[in-house]
Amino acid sequence: MALIKRGVTFLMIIMSAIHVSNASVHKVGDSSGWTIIGNIDYKNWAATKNFNIGDTINFKYNAQFHNVMRVTHAMYKSCNGSSPIATFTSGNDFIKITNYGHHFFLCGVPGHCQAGQKVDINVLNVSATSAVAPNKSPSALASPVPVANAPAAPSPNNASPLFVANGAFGFIGLAMTVFCIFYF
Repeated sequence: MALIKRGVTFLMIIMSAIHVSNASVHKVGDSSGWTIIGNIDYKNWAATKNFNIGDTINFKYNAQFHNVMRVTHAMYKSCNGSSPIATFTSGNDFIKITNYGHHFFLCGVPGHCQAGQKVDINVLNVSATSAVAPNKSPSALASPVPVANAPAAPSPNNASPLFVANGAFGFIGLAMTVFCIFYF
């Protein structure tokens, strides 16, 4: 009986400490990448994705002909890359999303943004939008964190999980652990 109590307590501790959240790597433009060739609709591409905090955005492109600029909403709308928030030029850039809201990117090569080489990565705060609360949106200037270039990125379907103690699962696990410790 004591072994079962210890096993249940151990299981509850594990449940309270670990909440699995699958972060994904999204390759912009999928197999086409970041380009103006092929008439890629990046707005449509982004609309078909569910972006979350912890996800990584991968811009894969020919660095001789393109770049990636992180810009404000106004700069995005007008295709103005004159003073970007950040510029990436490796040809294989990985940018980790660390906050909710819109993240605006464009190619700074003259004419490319006007040809459609721009993307709005919108990370929705699902828990905040489902609850009744004042309508506050995060700053469009909050920057994602560039990730060191990696030779191979996992696809969104088999990305490595992140372990986070939060959410309803974590709270219930913690409550059950406390209950087990004092009850048994």
